Amino acid sequence: MRRLPLADLEAFAAVAEMRSFRKAAAQRGISATSLSDAMRRLEARLGVRLLTRTTRSVTLTDAGQQLLARLSPALGDIASMLDGLGPAGDTPSGTLRLNVPGIVARYILPPIVVRFLKAYPRVSIEIVAEDVYSDVFAKGFDAGVRYDERLELDMIAVPIGPRSQRFIAVASPAYLKIHGTPSHPEDLLKHTCIRHRFLSGVMPTWEFEREGVVVRVDPPSVIITNSLDISRAAAVAGLGIMTSFSEFTEAEVASGALQPVLEDWLPPFSGPFIYYPSRKHMPPPLRAFLDFLKTEMAAT
Repeated sequence: MRRLPLADLEAFAAVAEMRSFRKAAAQRGISATSLSDAMRRLEARLGVRLLTRTTRSVTLTDAGQQLLARLSPALGDIASMLDGLGPAGDTPSGTLRLNVPGIVARYILPPIVVRFLKAYPRVSIEIVAEDVYSDVFAKGFDAGVRYDERLELDMIAVPIGPRSQRFIAVASPAYLKIHGTPSHPEDLLKHTCIRHRFLSGVMPTWEFEREGVVVRVDPPSVIITNSLDISRAAAVAGLGIMTSFSEFTEAEVASGALQPVLEDWLPPFSGPFIYYPSRKHMPPPLRAFLDFLKTEMAAT
């Protein structure tokens, strides 16, 4: 059984997550030389190369990726236990790390985060917005935000934000005047559409539902992009029909620049949830955030 210095393991995790000795050294308040020495000791003890270093980049080897995947949750548990050792009456402090979808970061979290940080001035928040579904805990996050169809059954989920949202299909009045207004989802196959492709490479099929009938279509596209801003601009310019969360085109619909279509085929769905794996050794910043959400939900 190998006994490895915790400091060297923490040094590896910092460099691996930052992909940079310089940035990791700045974060930890030590020299890059100290980190290099720690990595040499760790690789010598393990007998494997964990990082591939060049003058331009730092990348993980297969062994390094395997170690980081197991090490990050373990270091998080250690940090949580140490944070929890303070007196029960202490004001929560530390960093809360959240992984959330782009729509949540843009329209739901900002006012919640502002109110929370004013209530807990000793807590800081790190938020990463991405629409790639992955193991957020292996990446070192304390919690994630997802919609119910993406939640794992063994996770604890707490409502956050509006309890009802909906998708909307929209096009400019000029486009609809020329091409006509679709009355059924399959009509979209005769239109030009603006499609969204996630960074993972997935381009979702458009799904519609009415009175229990589900219709999925893959309409022809004039633009494929992962940028909702480009999609919205293209729709306003009359290039085609787009779908998105209703929040994203609310102003354009209100002004008349975009017009909803197929509204009766796009029913509301439940809002997002913040999820985490266990109540044991919960980091104080996460516990404070969950308590804050419960208070806010009770007040609405």
